[in-house]
Amino acid sequence: MLVGMGAKTRVITGDERRARLAVRHRLAGGARASSAVEVVNSLVALHATDPASVFLAVGARCRGGAAGAARGAAGDAGAAHAAHEVGDARGSRDAGPVADLERALYEDRTLTRMHGMRHTIFVFPTALVPAVHASTTRDVATRERASLLRHLTAGSAYDADWLAETERLLLAELAVRGEATGAELGAAVPRLRAEYVYGVGTRQEGPQPLSSRLLRVLGMEGRIARGRPQGAWTSSRFRWTLTPARPDPSDTDAHAELVRRWLAASGPATEADLKWWTGWKVTDVRKALAAIGTETVELAEGIGHVLPGDTEPVPAPEPWAALLPALDPTAMGWQYRDWYTDPAHKAALYDRSGNIGPTVWWNGRIVGGWAQRPDGEIVWRLLDGAGEASGQASGKEARAAIEAEAARLAGWVGDVRVTPRFRTPLERELAGGGSR
Repeated sequence: MLVGMGAKTRVITGDERRARLAVRHRLAGGARASSAVEVVNSLVALHATDPASVFLAVGARCRGGAAGAARGAAGDAGAAHAAHEVGDARGSRDAGPVADLERALYEDRTLTRMHGMRHTIFVFPTALVPAVHASTTRDVATRERASLLRHLTAGSAYDADWLAETERLLLAELAVRGEATGAELGAAVPRLRAEYVYGVGTRQEGPQPLSSRLLRVLGMEGRIARGRPQGAWTSSRFRWTLTPARPDPSDTDAHAELVRRWLAASGPATEADLKWWTGWKVTDVRKALAAIGTETVELAEGIGHVLPGDTEPVPAPEPWAALLPALDPTAMGWQYRDWYTDPAHKAALYDRSGNIGPTVWWNGRIVGGWAQRPDGEIVWRLLDGAGEASGQASGKEARAAIEAEAARLAGWVGDVRVTPRFRTPLERELAGGGSR
């Protein structure tokens, strides 16, 4: 392909994209991060619909870990698609990412859990929250508020003034308490326990409590935020807190900033990748790309975009393995994924809604899946054909590296049981003891 006065478009191959992914997504051993904040800054956002995925994603990318717990874990190679076991690691503890990540989320507030792209909960660097809100969440929040008011007034005797007073009381209570659960707020502000009929005259008609819907809207508006959960780090029963005043960038600046940050982490990418990841209209994607002044490159699937000056070749890192959780931002990072996963494995790795389950990686490709069994054991399996596609993932070096990562994971997860919110066929089979 020719551009301008005969200049050739830079071709970025799948091998180079996998090298970029290894380093920029903090997966290769030498590229691992020293903190949760470093991980999230590098990746821009972590899927947080399943709270455990955030901790598992950070743990896979941080230095340290219970690598020593892999005592004899490399063991017998066995068949390429047999389930592999890592012995009970409860005797060898590693601090893992939990304390560091909780401190960043709930004490230092350098990370924030909020609605972002595609109406989905993510964890973002707090400094990026204004750009995410202005480019993505604000319009959705406006629609959500209008929907709440429409259904509330149609399905009850309450009106806009009543709702405004209820919000005032809720926010005042949070200001006094500092943080509170929805149940605690409902006890202190009885109005929150009100119900209304949702979807009057439709097939969806039915009673709905006000509190959960109103808390969701206020969260999307950036007036309150999810704080420390009740229970362990796997819990989704969050307390709520007030949010501080934040900058309010223009739509143009916010769109450009989010795309700039994402391309730094995940470029090259096509317009289709960006449209899918952001959930924006293609016109908004193109305006952001133009504002940044991206350079175009040639990918296997078409024209890609990189930040200005980011076209130089990237050397391949040392061989690496990773066990990434369901909904991991790397596995879910692009719409087109053939350069790192075999389409033939989709049925095993994804649920019917397109959510990916826990994955095993070797040198930039998904080569299998993993699960935790009810007794805490971490097991994994390579998928048919994965070895040929990924530089012999079935070889001794790959197996030893994967076993070491599984043992490292088992070492810090310890007695906690992690079941993905969205179950996938391979994860279900492994968790249930299939192919032992």
